Amino acid sequence: MMLELEGVTRKRDDKTVLNGVNWQVRKGEHWVLYGLNGAGKTSLLDLINAYFFPTEGKVTVLGMEFGKTYLAEKLRSQIGFVSASVQQKLPIYDNAYEVVLSGAFASLGLYQETTDEIDRKGVEILRDLGCLDYANRDYHTLSQGEKQRVLIGRALMADPELLILDEPTAGLDFIAREELLESIATIAQKPNGPTIIYVTHHIEEILPEFNKTLLLKAGSVFASGNTEELIDSEQLSGFFDMPVNVVWSNGRPLLSKVRNH
Repeated sequence: MMLELEGVTRKRDDKTVLNGVNWQVRKGEHWVLYGLNGAGKTSLLDLINAYFFPTEGKVTVLGMEFGKTYLAEKLRSQIGFVSASVQQKLPIYDNAYEVVLSGAFASLGLYQETTDEIDRKGVEILRDLGCLDYANRDYHTLSQGEKQRVLIGRALMADPELLILDEPTAGLDFIAREELLESIATIAQKPNGPTIIYVTHHIEEILPEFNKTLLLKAGSVFASGNTEELIDSEQLSGFFDMPVNVVWSNGRPLLSKVRNH
């Protein structure tokens, strides 16, 4: 089991941000964590990364139970986490290659001496993600799509068991979004690749490789299970509290509001 949450509640400043969350993620599954703004997605990710413990309930991530051992540093070294917050903390003058290599040390910046093996692995990851052409460019000069590819490469350097992608297509145009999604699909298809949790509030980003979905609403699990069973018109109409229509095309869903005539 990669992840197991049992009755997890998190209270902050007398406000309940997570309420009785139950969730199991098994190795080899690729999950979409879907919810609107304010649904509690960020709180759930912070919990998985051991930035805080739950107020109530049991959390086990990668076989480590919260509260039973000091696990934060060890746990985070086994989780590849890609988010806007990571991007903002990177040194401004590191180039793309150095950013990727820094992932081998779980550091925000490259301060250690690398080995030939680490260097080769960095080049291989850059090649797989289509980043070699700009490997020597300063990270801050890259486009948003290029930055996201590099951040994913950084996350992959440590061979994580769990890869969390927190709204990785935010700010991308259609072409850049689809190119990034193709790279993510390639990672998901690798037999020995990491289990992926893909966080979004855009239905159309759900790839065929994401075979499981958790719908999070107001800090609670609205539903979870097989993606094609959950992402349909009836289920999402209840989720949004408004009539919507879902059409599947090329293995991906498209969402629209039902217009009143």
